[in-house]
Amino acid sequence: MDPEEKAAIIVNATFVRPAQFYLSGFSNIPHVKYYYVVLCFVYAVTVVGNGFLIAVIYLVKTLHTPKYMIVINLALTDLCESTALIPKLLDTFLFDRRYIVYETCLSYMFFVMFFGSLQSWTLLIMAYDRFVAICFPLRYHAIVSKSAIAAILMFAWGFAVTIIALLVGLLDRLSFCRSVVIKSFFCDHGPTFVLACNDTSVNTIMAYIGFIMILCIPLILIAITYLCIAIALIRIASGQERVKALKTCSSHLILVAIFFLPIVSNNIATVATSMHPNVRIINSSLTHIIPALLNPIIYS
Repeated sequence: MDPEEKAAIIVNATFVRPAQFYLSGFSNIPHVKYYYVVLCFVYAVTVVGNGFLIAVIYLVKTLHTPKYMIVINLALTDLCESTALIPKLLDTFLFDRRYIVYETCLSYMFFVMFFGSLQSWTLLIMAYDRFVAICFPLRYHAIVSKSAIAAILMFAWGFAVTIIALLVGLLDRLSFCRSVVIKSFFCDHGPTFVLACNDTSVNTIMAYIGFIMILCIPLILIAITYLCIAIALIRIASGQERVKALKTCSSHLILVAIFFLPIVSNNIATVATSMHPNVRIINSSLTHIIPALLNPIIYS
């Protein structure tokens, strides 16, 4: 059966909720299954790397510090996002099971976006840790305590749940009376809600709000913290102390660049240009997968 003709459950005369969506994935790319095999390898390395990092931090008592509470949170979100995304992606395209039940699609979308947004806010919390360590070294242990970091991390989890639940929950008000083909490699938010045939203005507004809250605000605040760190380092007389301080920030700056640059540029390019679906899918898949692969390597 053609994806466009897939049967839908008609709730009433004007509201249509599809029984299933169809994930299109790549179109007209030869030997694309090799790409999914590579993703399988990447997932295995991601699980081993992040699992090893979590185990080391848990077992080594000297690493039970506020800083490594943040690191273990990042490793956990990396592991969970990869697990939410890649196994289902492989099942969909390697075994050609492209139809996905409506409710399963929304759940899939929620968990991938939720753990992705947690990565963003965890990187901000790491920047806060470095900011206090360099700008207020004598008060560091008083400000960055285990209880304070635990409270900040709990807030980040609650905030991410709220934003993503709103984004995904608002899809339930839409009527999908035209196409059920999602032009992506997973149930991505944007490619899903644009299929609706009723008013999507609320969803569009929430998509922009989500983009600002999940990506732009953390990135701006990280930039501000490093501006303050740079000012503090300029005031340090010793060049050796500056180098030492910069070394403590280097791993975090690499993580920030790996995470934010691809995802922000991909979102801007999607909105500003008519990007080919295949290019967008490649960019988006690598944006979700590469940071989770590299984070444990950088921090180990």
